[in-house]
Amino acid sequence: MELFSFLDPLREAGFSVDFVSRVEGVMGCYDKEEGLLELEPYHREAVKRLNYEWEVLWRAEQVHGAEVELVGGESFLNFPNRIVSGADGLMTADSSLLLGIYVADCGLIWVADRKTKAVALLHSGRKGTEAGILPRAVAAMREKFGTRAEDLMVVLGPCVRPPIYEVDIAELIREQAQNAGVGEFIDCGICTGREVDRFYSYRVEKGCTGRMLGLLGSSGSEAAL
Repeated sequence: MELFSFLDPLREAGFSVDFVSRVEGVMGCYDKEEGLLELEPYHREAVKRLNYEWEVLWRAEQVHGAEVELVGGESFLNFPNRIVSGADGLMTADSSLLLGIYVADCGLIWVADRKTKAVALLHSGRKGTEAGILPRAVAAMREKFGTRAEDLMVVLGPCVRPPIYEVDIAELIREQAQNAGVGEFIDCGICTGREVDRFYSYRVEKGCTGRMLGLLGSSGSEAAL
């Protein structure tokens, strides 16, 4: 498994984090759900490596919107399968839970509060970016956890970029982070469409592709429960 160095600052700050890129031999040239089922064993391994159980992994439905939902506590009553409908972002301050987001060109954003240990994980495609999913997450974390923007570490993972895609979502996300007053913003600078040997790219592969998985949890003992 490849360890991506752009996630090192999150690891060093005590967060549980991983990114499962392209899996050799899994093309994903079929229905999205069928592709995810084929990829699930590899994704389960990543969850296990972080010392979590698959049963505590929460995922968003991902509808290319900008809704960020809180998970933990009574959330399981509303979403017994731990897939939050209508959401493209998840946040929690429960260190026993793990967040997961699938991508195949869209921006995957890890958001971590170094003081409270609250976390959020976002799927930021063109529509979600233009609708401001990142600043909405920052505002929601401030409301729910008392997060200060200056305490946030925000990391943008591999995503499609110009000239392969006409909209520079990475630059828009950078601007949003700056305008929101985020303390530290890290852009990995990787274009998924330029490296389809390492990453799935919905645009380059014309929809005939799999999905990568980002994972984020707070493993610190000082998580704000």
